Amino acid sequence: LRVLGFTFVALGLVGALLPLLPTTPFLLLALACFARSSPALHDWLTGHAILGPYIIDWERDRSIPLPAKITSVVMMSASFAWLAMATNAPAIAIWMTGAILICVAVYIVTRPTSH
Repeated sequence: LRVLGFTFVALGLVGALLPLLPTTPFLLLALACFARSSPALHDWLTGHAILGPYIIDWERDRSIPLPAKITSVVMMSASFAWLAMATNAPAIAIWMTGAILICVAVYIVTRPTSH
């Protein structure tokens, strides 16, 4: 589970740099792996200066800070606009991506807001 946790952390870090690879799901998977395999690594991830507060909010009460909600919806909208206007993607890919992003945005917006 430790190796899997580190793999998810690495994928999360790559996702922070690449627009189409998600960061949060990989970090939450890493958190779950570390919670079951190494309390020290779990504490390292929750104690991270930048990511820790977000992870703790999610772990504690499944909440997302308002700035993170806004950023995620804006970035998803920008990614969709880029896909629709700047690529030659097939129409079905554009529509499917739009539908998925709407579902994800609704999920994010309807989570409790942390402070």
